[in-house]
Amino acid sequence: MTLCTPDRTTTRPRVQRPHSPPERPRRFHVAGADLSASVAVFLIALPLSLGIALATGAPLQSGLVAAAVGGLVAGRFGGSPLQVSGPAAGLTVVTAELIHLYGWRTTCAITVLAGLAQLGLSALRVARSALAVSPAIVHGMLAGIGVTIALAQLHIVLGSTPQSSAVDNVLGLPSQLADIHPAALAISALTVAVLLCWPKLPGRAGQLVRKVPAALVAVAGATAVAAFAGLAVPRVDLPSWSSHALPGLPEGPVLGIAAGVLTITLVTSVQSLLSAVAVDKLVANRPDGGHGVPRSVLDRELAGQGAANVVSGALGGLPVAGVAVRSVANVSAGAVSRASTMLHGLWIVLAALLLVPVLDLIPLPALAALVMVVGIQMVSITHIRTVTRHREVVVYAVTVTGVVLVGILEGVALGIAVAIAVALHRLTRTRITREERDGRQLLHVRGQLTFLAVPRLSRALHQLPHGSDVVVELDGSFMDHAAYEALSDWTAGHLARGGTVETTGPSGARIAEPQPTTASACAAHTCCRPWTPWHNHQCGEQPAVDGTGGPEETAAPVEPRRTTGLHLASGIGKFQRNTAPLVRDELARLAREGQTPSQLFLTCADSRLVTSMITSSGPGDLFTVRNVGNLVPLPGEESGDDSVAAAIEYAVEVLRVESITVCGHSGCGAMQALLNGGPDDPPTPLRRWLRHGGPSLERMASRRHAWARISGRLPADAVEQLCLTNVVQQLDHLRAYEPVARRLAEGTLTLHGMYFHVGEAQAYLLSGTDEVHSYDDVFTQVMPTGLRETARAS
Repeated sequence: MTLCTPDRTTTRPRVQRPHSPPERPRRFHVAGADLSASVAVFLIALPLSLGIALATGAPLQSGLVAAAVGGLVAGRFGGSPLQVSGPAAGLTVVTAELIHLYGWRTTCAITVLAGLAQLGLSALRVARSALAVSPAIVHGMLAGIGVTIALAQLHIVLGSTPQSSAVDNVLGLPSQLADIHPAALAISALTVAVLLCWPKLPGRAGQLVRKVPAALVAVAGATAVAAFAGLAVPRVDLPSWSSHALPGLPEGPVLGIAAGVLTITLVTSVQSLLSAVAVDKLVANRPDGGHGVPRSVLDRELAGQGAANVVSGALGGLPVAGVAVRSVANVSAGAVSRASTMLHGLWIVLAALLLVPVLDLIPLPALAALVMVVGIQMVSITHIRTVTRHREVVVYAVTVTGVVLVGILEGVALGIAVAIAVALHRLTRTRITREERDGRQLLHVRGQLTFLAVPRLSRALHQLPHGSDVVVELDGSFMDHAAYEALSDWTAGHLARGGTVETTGPSGARIAEPQPTTASACAAHTCCRPWTPWHNHQCGEQPAVDGTGGPEETAAPVEPRRTTGLHLASGIGKFQRNTAPLVRDELARLAREGQTPSQLFLTCADSRLVTSMITSSGPGDLFTVRNVGNLVPLPGEESGDDSVAAAIEYAVEVLRVESITVCGHSGCGAMQALLNGGPDDPPTPLRRWLRHGGPSLERMASRRHAWARISGRLPADAVEQLCLTNVVQQLDHLRAYEPVARRLAEGTLTLHGMYFHVGEAQAYLLSGTDEVHSYDDVFTQVMPTGLRETARAS
């Protein structure tokens, strides 16, 4: 998930780019899209920064400092070019509590220490670990913070001051409702009404005016009404910068200071990294596929956030984190580089220096109403539906409750504890039932088979009558070694007593039964496995090599390999005899209904790649395209061979596949030929085809692209590096196809990268495969127990 640039001491294979122009010093250039995007983000960030500072109880100038530092420092040094950082609503509760306990100067010092902690974590390259936190916990944390913010700001909306905790704010609402300040409530109501109605203005005129941010319009409108009507409401009061408070030495209990540093570090890091991932997805969903926008480097982003917090705290600013609202506005406005983020920080600096008289006119109830709406929106209905669908609503609810009633760190800890308990409960919840049908004993096993379920499994198996016909139906995705041994030992005993055993999956499809390893047991029962018939395997037909081992004895030695014709005929015969009866019903259904594959699988023509085996797929699952080097020619460069383009068009437009997977493999002969080729090679058909791999070779040699890694390590050699790079490059080529780009923009198609190491029999998926290029070019190992589910999900 993070782009790991190889160490400078690592020796790269020398790959020369033909006809590459000499590198010239790059000049600073600001695109028009970045300039307009920076203005749009600035107009959103200005009122939000003031509102968040108001909600925390910090000096209002601290919000502007944090916004400027987030744009200039995090924007320059961070690893997510289009992410906008600044004071975040998710930090409001934490910062307010720290200010209440230790004062503002100590809170600034805590921010500096949290930034240093982030720099240390970045050096340890642990950014990817933050994404392992359950989404239910993250969404619950943000929702709890949103509830706390909304309850606190509601008191300012009504014309009073908030209490120190969410519980006190709830208990104080009845008395506050009995003493409402009409002017404050009117300004707040106007602000909320504009915020909610502005994005819904109809017609062409509405479409034009909606380009102005709703937050700016709401605060500006409330300010104008309050000024012209002469309403007596508290207003922004920016003190002189000469009296701006800077950090001091931390004062307070060491454990309390450490807890504050830990909380700031945790919240800012997780929020920033998740926001960076979301920004990558938004960029990838652009009509151009995010062409020219680098993907986020998460460890660098963590370092950029740490540097920004050090600078912000040192200058008397609020803690800084990546902010989703401003980042979405930046991407939607068409930003193409980090210049937009940095310019937005520059505009904040100019506004803080030149627009102080204008900012002092803003009513505080308008800012409070703005932040209250933001807090309410943090309780996302979409997130609640998602966690409910994944049966994690308990984790979500506990996290929300803990954050609101106890605190952020405690609420997250409670959420993690409940998430672990739920996972253990699911792991141990195994139901075993038995019934008799048509003279056969059916044993249904629902859930995961671990050692905890072995006693119940053994008891149920030994209650089956000896010599009976048994069908064991396994409806789960995991079986550990203890459960496998228990089922295997019982199967051997049951077969020895004259019974039969058939093991099936949840759909009734027969799967390989656990088998004993003794020669007698193999002789008594089949030794076939689903993966064996395709490699010189003679299932049930053991040839005699010494003249005594078969029904038709012969003294002549058996040839180690059959002729091609005999081998092909033998394989077809085994299919008709063993496999056809098992798949006939499914193939008949597909013949009637037609094919509806879920994905297009584009891989190499190498004979060692068996797509159905490495993806655990069957008839009708994959629409497969194979060619030398798993290449995807760019549109218009096919040179008379439109076969790949035709397959892509047919799969995307006619079959409506949901995903496209490009699968490379180790030891690819095409990549070896590409590396060893030269400009003087004769233009054979193979060489003409391999020219479509030229961009992969250039990408590998380019200094603008960091090298892909495979499960945390550098590739073994130049061939493996080119194999990995080629997968990433062909995914870029796919995006150039108009049907693919359109479906990606609609959100109805995803792209995936895959690498299969033949010698290890191990599959690797490009990190962030839900959206290609969401993270860096890191291929992550797929564990054997999850290979089937991952292939099905993709």
